[in-house]
Amino acid sequence: MRTCAELIRHLSQKPNLDEEAKDMAATLVFCFRGIADGIESSAQAWERRDYWVKAERFRTKWRWPAEAAENLEDVILNEAWDLMPHLLAELLPEFSDIKIAKFTRKSDTWEGAHERLLDGQDTFGGVS
Repeated sequence: MRTCAELIRHLSQKPNLDEEAKDMAATLVFCFRGIADGIESSAQAWERRDYWVKAERFRTKWRWPAEAAENLEDVILNEAWDLMPHLLAELLPEFSDIKIAKFTRKSDTWEGAHERLLDGQDTFGGVS
């Protein structure tokens, strides 16, 4: 979540779309996919203990990462970059509790992510 919050902050401060911004956006897709995978694993664990209602509430509350990954990937693959500011603005409330006094992620976190996404890779190692 911290990586996502930093990337959204970085992207919101970029004056124009460059290769780094594309890499950052692709990294967000990979991060959101990872979050969504974790949500499903947790919900399934609750279902195994017969906590069906809790599992469904959890899935409902955390549906947004999978949707955000899909939407951002669609923007990237269709080069509809004009839609990205709106998508990022919609995501801001999900990260309102994460305070960023200092950026801790380095550029190697996102370098090359755009190309990997275009190549069809499903994940981006080492990002959380």
